[in-house]
Amino acid sequence: MTHTEDQVAGLLLAAGGGRRLGGRPKALLTHHGRPLVEHAVEVLRAAGCTRVHVVLGAAADAVRERARLEGCVVVVNPRWEQGMGGSLRAGLDSLAGSGARAVLVSLVDQPGIGAEAARRVRAAYRDESSLVSAAYDGLRGHPVLFGAAHWAGVAATATGDRGARGYLKAHEEAITLVECGDVARPYDIDTPDDLGHLE
Repeated sequence: MTHTEDQVAGLLLAAGGGRRLGGRPKALLTHHGRPLVEHAVEVLRAAGCTRVHVVLGAAADAVRERARLEGCVVVVNPRWEQGMGGSLRAGLDSLAGSGARAVLVSLVDQPGIGAEAARRVRAAYRDESSLVSAAYDGLRGHPVLFGAAHWAGVAATATGDRGARGYLKAHEEAITLVECGDVARPYDIDTPDDLGHLE
């Protein structure tokens, strides 16, 4: 393992309750015969993140029971219903003292974004001031890489379902955009119609 490999941790936000899916936790939706959360963890690992933190919320006990999350640091956000912002904060808090100098953040409900896109974003990491985002036809999307110098600022502004959106908007000129539209599709699994994307 090279030194830089260990510096970028993976952070998977997988706490959503799937309100528009009739309350089916997104982490447990099936994709390629296994829970979506397992697929998403593997994407981060394949991108070179040797350390992966997973934030659970809705049905956290059931997710732990049914999904294989060996080797992951599992963080439970008890206030997951308040939105993605709290899960992002919980995930960043869990990285304190880990030695990670950057974090690659991905969302469990975007299975169209695979290892190649995550690898490209991770490869743009330079140091603790790095701020990198995947782009799809020039529009910012996931995954996003935050150098450790940004964590406090992200945590301070991550509220409700906005996640890091406000922080990224305020630091637009510092973001390195990495085009991934040729290797990934950034759809979300939010509604029953979206379930057709799962295989």
